[in-house]
Amino acid sequence: MANSETLRDLPDHGLSHIALTVRDIDRSIAFYHEFANFEVIHQRGARGRRVVWLSDLRFPFALVLVESDSDEVRLGGIAHLGIACPSLQDVDRLADRAREAGCLLREPEDGGDPVGYWTLLHDPDGHNVEFSFGQEVGTQVELARRRRAGDDAQASRLDPFH
Repeated sequence: MANSETLRDLPDHGLSHIALTVRDIDRSIAFYHEFANFEVIHQRGARGRRVVWLSDLRFPFALVLVESDSDEVRLGGIAHLGIACPSLQDVDRLADRAREAGCLLREPEDGGDPVGYWTLLHDPDGHNVEFSFGQEVGTQVELARRRRAGDDAQASRLDPFH
């Protein structure tokens, strides 16, 4: 960072966060730390009305937890947070831990391309959280960038799903 540059000068645009309501913010922080390796990057407010931002520090994206005692909508059914894992074994390891913790919703399964290998957990407030390996979201984003830049031929050669 140049001497004259400040943190406010860094780009901050695009999808930046998803916010979920939670009843016990400390319990939710512990869940996302244990299962997704997220850490608190910002917090404000007083007990019962706290807001916390969590991140894995890999991308400019945060999971925002808003403490509330109301019964607001939960991510359920097909709605979920999706977190990519570095390996199939990591998905299995998280499923084992979730089974022991009583928060495993669906056993790991191979959904084929482009779904990959995945499992589904409930967080402490009942939000669905998917952990997966092999979905290739990053690959698809890069291919779309190349196509946008006019490099359709290289994008087609690199596309694992074509």
